[in-house]
Amino acid sequence: MRKQLSGSDVKELLEKLPTQLQTFTKKDKVEQFDNIYKLNEKPFLFEKDDKLIPLLKSITNPESYPHAIVDMGAIRFVVGGADIMRPGITQMSNFKKDDYVIIIDQTHKKPLAIGIALFDSDEMKNMKTGKVLKNIHFVGDDLWKIS
Repeated sequence: MRKQLSGSDVKELLEKLPTQLQTFTKKDKVEQFDNIYKLNEKPFLFEKDDKLIPLLKSITNPESYPHAIVDMGAIRFVVGGADIMRPGITQMSNFKKDDYVIIIDQTHKKPLAIGIALFDSDEMKNMKTGKVLKNIHFVGDDLWKIS
């Protein structure tokens, strides 16, 4: 289903978004294609489980979002679609369980994936092992290819 959002629809969408994603106005052309939102012809958001989540290519400052930084050994697994395990994380910001979290590589500080937190960050910091982030969008996946 393709739908161009009206000015009031765009205003409503802006109210739902975190400040990092409020980079457009009612005057911009915003379209919805099923669960993908396009801004001026370019995909920038997707909806999953009633959450609006940025596409990786639309993230300009990944450390301004809830994030986790992974070591170089984790990268090939993360971009292969694997969930993120606690030992691969070297740093993390504060976030709550079920928040979306940007996964960033330690060396280049580039976004690699977006995951859903399986625990609060405070709880994760005390963990030594286990799966902590569910990978929902990563470099090279279908969402990456359309954006």
